[in-house]
Amino acid sequence: MSSGNLDFEQFRSFLEKACGILLGTNKQYLVSSRLNKLMEQNNIKSLGELVQRMQAMPRSGLREQVVDAMTTNETLWFRDTYPFEVMKKRVLPELLKANGGQRLRIWSAACSSGQEPYSLSMTIDEFEKSNIGQLRGGAQIVATDLSPTMLANCKSGEYDSLAIGRGLSQERLQRYFEPKAPGRWAVKAPIRSRVEFRPLNLLESFAGLGKFDVVFCRNVLIYFSAEVKKDILTRIHATLKPGGYLFLGASEALNALPDLYQMVQCSPGIIYKVK
Repeated sequence: MSSGNLDFEQFRSFLEKACGILLGTNKQYLVSSRLNKLMEQNNIKSLGELVQRMQAMPRSGLREQVVDAMTTNETLWFRDTYPFEVMKKRVLPELLKANGGQRLRIWSAACSSGQEPYSLSMTIDEFEKSNIGQLRGGAQIVATDLSPTMLANCKSGEYDSLAIGRGLSQERLQRYFEPKAPGRWAVKAPIRSRVEFRPLNLLESFAGLGKFDVVFCRNVLIYFSAEVKKDILTRIHATLKPGGYLFLGASEALNALPDLYQMVQCSPGIIYKVK
């Protein structure tokens, strides 16, 4: 094995241990594109040297910067559309009928740059406006991510025109955002106030999060090994209240845990109900 390939294998091993992400053997270009700037700034010549530096200086902050760079993903508003329509038309009415209008708790796991939890908050607002008085207890959305940089950006609720253009209609932009600096918009306070952002590595315990009625864990499990994915889904099940729902990404399927989840066809889309 060449030194370059050996360096890449060492880095793959580091990343899987740090945050569970299992890089494909053909992802050298992705790693280079995400880490080139950071390696230049630290005068590091190879991935092998990078891994050695992180091991030798565990408190330097370099490890956190590397994980941050490798786990940062841009995402869309109302991604795939159907999950938010299913929430509004099927899941929310069912849950509120069962709990008598008490407060709902929703977890947006691996929330990336914040579009998903804010889209959920807008969905809640739209539901409330067309179903006056049904959601008497309100709703809390807990949004978690591994990346401190992402979480800081999320909390500000500010987005540039490029991010705004990814899936957000003009109607929702006008209703839920206010202009800030030229080319920047901020999520309005009532939508922001429903969302609480917290740091969380999905490999770590979920015990401090409490119980949820709905969990969105979309488009992140594809990066994990089958074993880690099964472990995360089992622990998510433990956070869900009886009758709660799990939403996965459009390309993700839950095949290995039939004792825990029941598949629900929504046409379009599939969601999973706790058994």
